[in-house]
Amino acid sequence: MEEGKTTIAPDVLITIARLTTLNVDGVSRLSSIPSGVNRLFKRRYVEGVQIEVRDDTVYVDLHVILKNNVNIRDVSHTIQQRVSRAISDMVGMQVGRVNVHIEDIDYPEEIEG
Repeated sequence: MEEGKTTIAPDVLITIARLTTLNVDGVSRLSSIPSGVNRLFKRRYVEGVQIEVRDDTVYVDLHVILKNNVNIRDVSHTIQQRVSRAISDMVGMQVGRVNVHIEDIDYPEEIEG
């Protein structure tokens, strides 16, 4: 019997990256980016996640909004580690780079009394 071929849709990679990022403590939500960036780089982009696959290697850009009172560097590093590991473990693809773009910080709205 011949082995079949497995194909991973880009949306699967996006979902893995998105859900993994949202489960990191300190992440409030994902951010959108201007549509011109998407056309410029010809990457697959959905809700704060850009995925590019070159030579069976995955490159990820994440645009996030963090909660206030978190260590930005620690949260970013955790996102990079977890997303890279999730993609490697779940689909067996090599991860070339995970870039984290901090777009904003969520501060609670002040309640005027």
